[in-house]
Amino acid sequence: MRRSRSLSEVFAWPLAIFILGVAGLVIALTGDGWRDAAAWAALLAPVLVIAWAMRARR
Repeated sequence: MRRSRSLSEVFAWPLAIFILGVAGLVIALTGDGWRDAAAWAALLAPVLVIAWAMRARR
């Protein structure tokens, strides 16, 4: 039998992914140069995490 997980354990990763996505959007809107690269990386990370999770569940 599995033990029940706390609310913070359930929502820790989704919250981190959300914060990374919002940070990427803010960075993209506020500057050019290195900020563009940082925004691309921040916005690509949630896509990669979702792709990894879908592959791991198969």
